[in-house]
Order: sequence, then structure tokens, then C-alpha cells
Amino acid sequence: MITDPISDMLTRIRNAAIVKKAEVILPSSKIKFSIAKILEKEGYLANVRQTDKGPQRTMTLQLKYENGQSVVHKIRRVSTPGRRVYSAASELPRVLSGFGIAVISTPNGLMTNREARKRKLGGEVICEVY
Repeated sequence: MITDPISDMLTRIRNAAIVKKAEVILPSSKIKFSIAKILEKEGYLANVRQTDKGPQRTMTLQLKYENGQSVVHKIRRVSTPGRRVYSAASELPRVLSGFGIAVISTPNGLMTNREARKRKLGGEVICEVY
């Protein structure tokens, strides 16, 4: 049993990018699918598909590469089950001086740090990507 499924997803993406795999297949959930859709929208993933084959829903993530290098240079979990990290709207992290993104869980759903700052919403900092 996996105690932190989000960390597992981020680790699978990180490991697949290191060995230059084209896609990653992993178990799906609503929050992991939302995180993957944000990464796709921000240009870190090429495509995200969800399938219902068999007894378990799975998600297929196609990784994106430019000039043979992965677009995802670093992907890091910030808030863990043992240490939750919350930020007010004015104190949201700026990842790599604005070149990266942080995924924030707000009362209005998951969004990037830029979008949360525009809407003046704080929340739990899920992960950072650059």
C-alpha cells in the first residue's frame, strides 16, 4: 500500500524523465488527474489520458521533451502527509523566480501559484515543478 500517492506519481514522472521514457502509466485518482492536467496546461506534459480498463482506473501521462531534454527538470513534493505546508495568498512561493510553478490546493480547487495569487487565495502547497 502506498502511503503518499501524490509523491509516488511525482517520483514516477521524475524517474521516467531521467531515463527518457515516452509515457508513464500509473493508478488514477481525482487529485492526481487534476495535478496532471495542470502540468499539461502549463506545458510540462504532452498529453494526459484516463482509462477505465480492468478493475482499476489508470492514467497515462506522455512526457514532453525539447532537444532531447525533458521539460521537467525538477519536480518536488512540498507538503507531505507528515508535514503539511500552507501559505497565505501574499506568501505563496515563487518557484525559480517565476520560471517554475507550484501547485496549490485552494478552497476553489487545484491551481498554480500564479493563478492563486491573482485570485488572492491561499492554501496547501502540493508540489513545485521547473
